[in-house]
Amino acid sequence: MSSSLVQAADIPPDVLARTTTQEVLSILKKDKESLSDNPARVYQLVEAKILPNFDFNRMTQLAVGKHWPRATAQQKQALVTEFRNLLVRTYSSSLLEFSNQAVEFKPMTIKPDDTDVTVHSEIRQPGSQPIPIDYSMYKTAFGWKVYDVAIDSVSLVTNYRASFSSTIRQSGIDGLIATLAAKSHSAKPAARPGS
Repeated sequence: MSSSLVQAADIPPDVLARTTTQEVLSILKKDKESLSDNPARVYQLVEAKILPNFDFNRMTQLAVGKHWPRATAQQKQALVTEFRNLLVRTYSSSLLEFSNQAVEFKPMTIKPDDTDVTVHSEIRQPGSQPIPIDYSMYKTAFGWKVYDVAIDSVSLVTNYRASFSSTIRQSGIDGLIATLAAKSHSAKPAARPGS
């Protein structure tokens, strides 16, 4: 295992979440205008800085729930790909709307044998109640990975599971793949004129 992988595996989950968030927000503040004019750059930012910390296989499996074992290997791969694309576009759109909010991470205590933790944070915005964001993370050989995010106590995975299950009942697993592909395409922010 390379030394960079060993180092990544040694970063505590709260430190990983905090430093990633601070780095992304710093880039957003510095390049807000050029990022707003070029959504592809926001996707690149999400891909490079945020996505390596997520386990999309596990997230997709949890979101598809009881239907996962029925999917073929090819369908599972397509589900992971389309769910990941949807989340990239959704996350990118949210980042473009971020302006003068601050993100605060709550202190956490982690024991050496902990393998599944929740990192608590909240978005603070002037004149509004803070919005809690909790990252469910588990330890892998490659470091801590996020497998669910709860925003204001609403789990992303649980939220998608209900709609995924409904779509699978109506049109099967291939129907869900097609729906995800359509949603991810429609969630793409349009480039501004002149960009």
